[in-house]
Amino acid sequence: MKRIALLGIEIDPVTIDGLNRFTHDAVRGGRQVVIANHNLHSVYIYHHDARMRSFYEMADMIHFDGMSLVLWGKVMGTGMRRDHRVSYLDWISSLLAMADRESWRIFILGGREEITAEAAARIAAAYPRLRVNHHHGHFDMAGAENDRVLELINRDRPQLLFLGMGMPRQEEWILSNRHAVECNVIFQAGACFDYVAGAVYAPPRWAGRIGLEWLFRLCTSPRRVYKRYLWEPWFILPHCIDDLKRKAGERRGKH
Repeated sequence: MKRIALLGIEIDPVTIDGLNRFTHDAVRGGRQVVIANHNLHSVYIYHHDARMRSFYEMADMIHFDGMSLVLWGKVMGTGMRRDHRVSYLDWISSLLAMADRESWRIFILGGREEITAEAAARIAAAYPRLRVNHHHGHFDMAGAENDRVLELINRDRPQLLFLGMGMPRQEEWILSNRHAVECNVIFQAGACFDYVAGAVYAPPRWAGRIGLEWLFRLCTSPRRVYKRYLWEPWFILPHCIDDLKRKAGERRGKH
């Protein structure tokens, strides 16, 4: 399916299999690509942060990471399906399994040192053909520390580079360093490796399929996510109204 417009953003309806093929083709072709994703939180930041808009304009693939966006896409008649919602919790196993079969190198950048190290250790134990390296995300992105991080990554030349520093910090790093880093596929991974390390509670996967994963996160980490789930969505309503107006105009144009 071609890229679609919703809520003032653009997004690619793609499944886990499609993302794995896109990743594999980029590595085999020796290309560098950025795979981004959107959920309601990123949509909110997108409309309030010019740097985030620049990041998404640069991204080569933008997938859905939020059932609410998929459901809204269905309401708007885009042909969206539930399997177009790709969360890292659902995707990471098949992605790492593919990387393991190919004996690729991966690099995890972000999070606290002990959590990132634990995630890397668990991945290395589960996927023995992978070469896994990591670095914490608490460094000065504008100074000599950033140069040292780039040197560490470029020494490895990983096929897959995962950024897990939270929004919008990880997007700002990718935007500033994409052309200085030597890797094939750059992922906007958020809290994925906090879950891999067991540092954060992972909601049951059935909750994501029916659009209730946010409720589990709100109940288990209310102080961390209450703003994201209870306050930010109200600021997206005007974009919902714009979508409805556009759809009504398209219907009138057909008659």
